[in-house]
Amino acid sequence: MKNRVSITPMTRLYVTALMIFVLSVCLSAQRPDGQPNVEGTWRPVSGGTHSLDPALSSAQEFEQRTTGVIKRNPSFIVDPPDGHIPYQPWAKALQKTLEASYETPTRPEQVDTQSRCLVPGIPRLYYFPTFRIIQPPSSVVFVWDEYHTYRVIPLDGRPHVAPGVKLWMGDARGHWEGRTLVVDTTNLNAKSRLDVIGDFYSENAHIVERFIFGDGNTMTYEATITDPTVFTRPWTLRIPQRKMPDDEFWEFACHEGNQDSEILLNR
Repeated sequence: MKNRVSITPMTRLYVTALMIFVLSVCLSAQRPDGQPNVEGTWRPVSGGTHSLDPALSSAQEFEQRTTGVIKRNPSFIVDPPDGHIPYQPWAKALQKTLEASYETPTRPEQVDTQSRCLVPGIPRLYYFPTFRIIQPPSSVVFVWDEYHTYRVIPLDGRPHVAPGVKLWMGDARGHWEGRTLVVDTTNLNAKSRLDVIGDFYSENAHIVERFIFGDGNTMTYEATITDPTVFTRPWTLRIPQRKMPDDEFWEFACHEGNQDSEILLNR
């Protein structure tokens, strides 16, 4: 005769209470360490990294070429009010040179870093691919399926690393102001571009990001870039985001058989 496990009413009550507790933690508006619960998969409402001004994806730019229909998208830049990046004259001339050569480059540095499978950097990663937010204690982690990239934002008030340390993603420190995550980013190596057409900053750039969470399904990303080496004043871009609860992350291997840069330089 088979043994049977007897489940008493008290055991049932305990199991039910435990399940309710676990579910409430998962669905809670607040993490155990006090952070607002914003975990999940997010994506720009209308993203793209061909250009910031106007906001244009590579797919939209290709469609405009093939159809001849020009769509006047607004700029991602909200400050200055005219939507233009406030370059110093020498920097604007360099950006125009990069824009003119991105399709017919003669040197590797003229090829967009994203096309070379290099890390797009900050803030570019927030207006192109899908990303996931994870919230371990005292930190916020961003994970991208593309470029095998991740970013850890400490929330414990530790100082930035030494100024001489330069990183692709920079050195980030964050804190919460209500439902807004404020991130201070320094130590950028400035090897990545802001978009395909060559917008850029220098390694002296200082970026303050604001992840403004509305309801459980919307977020606004803002980044204010200060760089006296390149710009005449600080400027801000804004990208609306939405939660993608049904999205799945898939393997992304940009370097696997990728010949884009070689083909561009040899054609």
